[in-house]
Amino acid sequence: MTNDREYTAAQKAELRISRILNPNHPLSREDVIWMLEYIKKKVADDDPALTGLSKPRLLLNFHCFAEAAMSLIHRGRASEQEADRLRSWLKEASYGLTAAKRSEPHE
Repeated sequence: MTNDREYTAAQKAELRISRILNPNHPLSREDVIWMLEYIKKKVADDDPALTGLSKPRLLLNFHCFAEAAMSLIHRGRASEQEADRLRSWLKEASYGLTAAKRSEPHE
């Protein structure tokens, strides 16, 4: 069994993102907030991964980030369909910032 201390902070973040974006994982409010904070920090830190994204792709990232954030404000108990939509927005908002998204063409 692997000990959490054996992972770097970046690896732990990638594992958490993978778990949050997994459709079989029950999405919680804390997961969404963590993911939005992660994206916000990457943008604020001028993550180099963002420099390779086109302007339309960056606008789509922002749009999905805003949709996910607004859904937190306006939602009550989320249905499975709403959770899937929220997960989709998080996936698109984090495009280019996660290992999976850096390795797959999307535009």
